[in-house]
Amino acid sequence: MRIYIIGNDGITLCREPATVDKGEIAVSSNEELHAARLSGKRLLALWNALPGIEKRTKVGDRETLIDQLWSAVEALPDPDPQAAAKRPSKQDAVISMLQRPEGATVEEVASAMGWQRHTVRGLFSGTLKKKLRLTLASATEERGRVHRIAAPEQA
Repeated sequence: MRIYIIGNDGITLCREPATVDKGEIAVSSNEELHAARLSGKRLLALWNALPGIEKRTKVGDRETLIDQLWSAVEALPDPDPQAAAKRPSKQDAVISMLQRPEGATVEEVASAMGWQRHTVRGLFSGTLKKKLRLTLASATEERGRVHRIAAPEQA
């Protein structure tokens, strides 16, 4: 079931009943949109905020505008659920680089993240070792000093 939250910044689609903040209105049907106490100015702003819609300067017939607004909102595609998913943090990206079998050098991490080498070393020492208590192992190989997250020791 589609539930739309009408707020000051536009219309948001929700899949489940959500908490509605002050000044927001939840609607799930054209009838609920008609019953909502929305001013003509707010209806016009909602209409003009829709993508690919011809902008209006006047409300005209209120009932017709509400019907057209509902039809336009219902025709919008569902937002991509993966786009709404949280993207991995830079810290998570570095950890995944260090968890690979081939590990990563400081230069490789700096290049991949767009950081300076001292920033990478600080992340290794401060965040990974001290805060997250990960064990980093390093060894000199052909491509330089390679760092890996060591397997936790069994007690």
